[in-house]
Amino acid sequence: MKEINLNQVRQAMKQLGTATKSQIASTTKLSVVTVNSLVKELMELKELVEDRMVPSNGGRPATTYRYDYDFSLSLIITMKERKGNDLVVATVINMQEKILAREEHVNPGLEREPLYTMIARLLTRYPSIKVIGMGIPGQVVDGEIIVSSHEKLKGLRIIEDIDAQFGLPAILENDVNAAISGFCAHTRTNDSCVLGLYFPERFPPGMGICLNGEVVKGKNGMAGEIKFLPLDVDWYSAMDQEEFTDILCRIIQILTAVLAPDKIVVYQNLIEEEMWSRSWDSYGSALELPVLPEIIFQDSFQEDFEAGMRWLTLKALEPSVSI
Repeated sequence: MKEINLNQVRQAMKQLGTATKSQIASTTKLSVVTVNSLVKELMELKELVEDRMVPSNGGRPATTYRYDYDFSLSLIITMKERKGNDLVVATVINMQEKILAREEHVNPGLEREPLYTMIARLLTRYPSIKVIGMGIPGQVVDGEIIVSSHEKLKGLRIIEDIDAQFGLPAILENDVNAAISGFCAHTRTNDSCVLGLYFPERFPPGMGICLNGEVVKGKNGMAGEIKFLPLDVDWYSAMDQEEFTDILCRIIQILTAVLAPDKIVVYQNLIEEEMWSRSWDSYGSALELPVLPEIIFQDSFQEDFEAGMRWLTLKALEPSVSI
């Protein structure tokens, strides 16, 4: 019960930023006596600090307490491609999602040693980092990356490596799952079925499924592996706009028939939305589907990817004991 109450005070202070003990008691519905004890404990942990004195209603001035959003930091690592180069992006954020540091490094083939050297350096610079979140182009089963468009990632057990080398928990998430999580969090879409389709330039596509604000992963996390659809497509070869448009129409038809999503977010840079709209109107006019989703073209995959990883990693810092 004490831990539950302590977490209530934490949550209240994260939302309020600064507050007096009476304000904390009013927000949490805890007694002032209980709040006094819990505030003292959080100050000893240095999670709360004294802020300033404020006038009270005719009595002695009251002390306000400020939540230290830098008490726990997160290291977010995402991977992307730029002009044929594999890049690793590392971002350190606090609990308000304030960016304290951001770095980009070329890492051909996504080699482990340069990655772990970078992590070690950032942990030395920011010792308050308590969790590491990594977004990867692949899927993890029982801690091992078994599916990935990057061959050198296959077979790695990054979560175990990070725990062994740095003694920190790690969150590993598929890039498309993270991106659609970021899109839904940003647009506050949490009561519908939203699909995210990502078509990278040199690799097969992927899909994320977000249902009522939660990612649907399926058995072994393999939901969304649309490259295995029986479409007879060589995803590693270049295709023209007409071919891509036809493939996209067929994929959306299949997904609509099976999942009936409210929205499908499409991340790609091969065709313009106007060209797609004309083709889909023509293609869709001959379909007999009970519902049609809203199709949203986005050019913000990396932004949504990173936003999703920030959201997922910060969730890992939330207390596990609550009412």
